Amino acid sequence: MKVEQIYTGCLSQGAYYIESNGEAAVIDPLREVNEYIEKAKSRNVKIKYVFETHFHADFVSGHLTLSKRTNAPIIFGPNANPNYEAIISEDGQNFKIGDLTITVMHTPGHTMESTTYLLKDSNGKNHAIFTGDTLFLGDVGRPDLSQKSNEITVEDLAGIQFDSLRNKIMPLADDVIVYPAHGAGSACGKNMMKETVDTLGNQKKMNYALRANMTKQEFVKEVTNGLMPPPNYFPLNVQMNKEGYEDIDLIINRGINPISVSKFEDYANESGAIILDVRNQQDYAKGHIPRSIFIGLDGDFAPWVGTLIKDVKHPILLVSPKGREEEAITRLSRVGFDNTLGYLENGFYSWKKSGKQIDTINSISAKQFEMQIKDNDSAIFDVRKNSEYESERIYNAINTPLDTINNYLTDMPDNKDFYLHCAGGYRSMIAASILKSRGLHNMIEVKGGFNAIKKTAISII
Repeated sequence: MKVEQIYTGCLSQGAYYIESNGEAAVIDPLREVNEYIEKAKSRNVKIKYVFETHFHADFVSGHLTLSKRTNAPIIFGPNANPNYEAIISEDGQNFKIGDLTITVMHTPGHTMESTTYLLKDSNGKNHAIFTGDTLFLGDVGRPDLSQKSNEITVEDLAGIQFDSLRNKIMPLADDVIVYPAHGAGSACGKNMMKETVDTLGNQKKMNYALRANMTKQEFVKEVTNGLMPPPNYFPLNVQMNKEGYEDIDLIINRGINPISVSKFEDYANESGAIILDVRNQQDYAKGHIPRSIFIGLDGDFAPWVGTLIKDVKHPILLVSPKGREEEAITRLSRVGFDNTLGYLENGFYSWKKSGKQIDTINSISAKQFEMQIKDNDSAIFDVRKNSEYESERIYNAINTPLDTINNYLTDMPDNKDFYLHCAGGYRSMIAASILKSRGLHNMIEVKGGFNAIKKTAISII
């Protein structure tokens, strides 16, 4: 028996490859599926099934492409209604993978089709559960993503989730391994642990939602309390996962389109495309195309694209580090952004060399920041999450979280300089680029963010 977790940090997502006696199954695959195919091919193994735990909201799964290329059927749990051929399994149904058995455990609540897959070894002993978004480490999946008006409430779904956990998952033995679909950083939960694998016994001790003496009313209140609105791109990803999508190779081939400096600006104006600069934040600060938006590849790239651009169909033109164009297109497609029109040929260097207008971001060190705010009258905007801000902050900073930065445009002074910071410098540069594109140019970004600020003498509360 071989079980591999294939974890993608940018999405905080775990896909799973299970192999036994010449056969394999893949659970919740990424959209680019070559890794699974090559893995099976190198071991002379046939991919027999593609399992989906539910219709994912935060990424586009690779189930359709993987099924097409391997002829392996797609398996969903009860209540799923995809617009393509798939096996809609029954609760308790078994599927054989070599000497192993995968048993369907319908665990609705996160969504009504949410399903946990129980892996049994060759002796029939329960070995592991693949819980999708039903159970995370330290948390459970949010119950508000599949809510339908006038049909079922968030509280109803949370109550259903309570029953699923209590009746299906918690009775399993403590040594059963838990393999969730997501870890810390995902917007599908609110309190996930940084670890990505654990035992069910430890989760019964550590996970607030699995307290033995918890009532349904307590569960509903705690699971629904403090839920932030889901990112706008989530329903669009659900739609793609449910209705179908183009093969990723077509997306990449269309996006690998070098556009010369002389044509790039006209191309952007004619198409209405967003110019997305995916370089390092300090390279962006030193020089960028005016009104371009920064979201760097070396950070939580895809989730921030989805959160801030929102419309997966919006055309995008890339300014990329040389050699990373395909990576950017691939990672955009993971969250459904399939309309990359091309990229600036030879990168920002060619733009600068051409003599065209460039813009910059005023970015200073934490030490310079300390010196400049001594008058105590400085406007400081903290773009971290509210929970980060409430935990620890500069005494006079105003919290303007990045995901809703457009809501705070009127709060930013236009008659004097103001300061932006996040935790490490990535999010504040994104915020600065958005403010620039909205016509605000008097911001100063703090390099290294709050992590660097805490090393100065600035008052922290």
